[in-house]
Amino acid sequence: MAIKASFRAHSKLPLRSSRRMVSVRASTKVPAKELFAVAKKAAACGAEVVSDALSKPRSISKKTAGHDDIVTLTDKAAEKVIIAAILEAFPDHGVLGEEGGITGNTASDYLWLIDPIDGTVNFAHGIDGFCVSVGVLRHATAVAGCVIEFTGGPNDWVTREFAAYRNGGATCNGKPISVSGTRKLQDAVIVTEVVWEPEMWGEISKMYQEFAKETRGVRMHGAAAANLCHLAYGCIDAFWQFGLKPWDSAAGVLIAEEAGARISTADGTAYSVFDQSLLATNDALYEQMLAKTAPHMEAMQEDGISFKQWESPQSYKVRSGAQLDN
Repeated sequence: MAIKASFRAHSKLPLRSSRRMVSVRASTKVPAKELFAVAKKAAACGAEVVSDALSKPRSISKKTAGHDDIVTLTDKAAEKVIIAAILEAFPDHGVLGEEGGITGNTASDYLWLIDPIDGTVNFAHGIDGFCVSVGVLRHATAVAGCVIEFTGGPNDWVTREFAAYRNGGATCNGKPISVSGTRKLQDAVIVTEVVWEPEMWGEISKMYQEFAKETRGVRMHGAAAANLCHLAYGCIDAFWQFGLKPWDSAAGVLIAEEAGARISTADGTAYSVFDQSLLATNDALYEQMLAKTAPHMEAMQEDGISFKQWESPQSYKVRSGAQLDN
């Protein structure tokens, strides 16, 4: 997950890829359960690469000037095997990965979104909570996803698999999960990832202070996909974030929704993975959380900060609204 960047007129996603892009139109609708099976297989392939690297020295490099925007050779290797698993099953689909950009057929109705290691800083330093995230959209709607989270620590790593498909419920290690029943903000544990973004810092710090004062606690874990899965699991009650990329949220948002979460932008509009703000809560806390996040987002917009959606890959057909018979 890389958030550190200017929010003023920053709306383009990286399209880095040396792979050949297919130009044919994919019009065949795929059952959600088939997409689900491939998402789980692809995530497992990526997790195997990550697991093999846990006991080895990390090769770390910076992607941008930001000291927290890093990548490892393991990120790249995991993304490679994930893409291979997806395109083996669906060679006419599009794929957008955090590290390699776009590949495959962007004229397809389907776009796979990959974060090979969400929480690379955690992985690089041996801190738990990082994960492999694989989600797939049909137009603008997430239809299947899988997140494999690494917990424990050096010499004692374990994984757990969160997964869901549209209208099929959410699971952890194959068992159904659901969001918490917490009803009052004062009893809630909520999560965000506070990063240094100078233009936004004033409002973000105010928001953090308000939640720290009025809730049971505010936590930061270092990986958006894992945060959304923890919401789905019921061990946290709400999550808000600015600046997420589509690969950060595609699988996790679906898993949370299928577990009963309520999802929107931070100012209460319908959410797309291309949006730059996210509010995710159980149903009972949604209005209470929105009453806090919306005024701060509006204040940032009045200050000239743009939350324009990230641009989807060229030629990809984004259609929002209905679930499109997923």
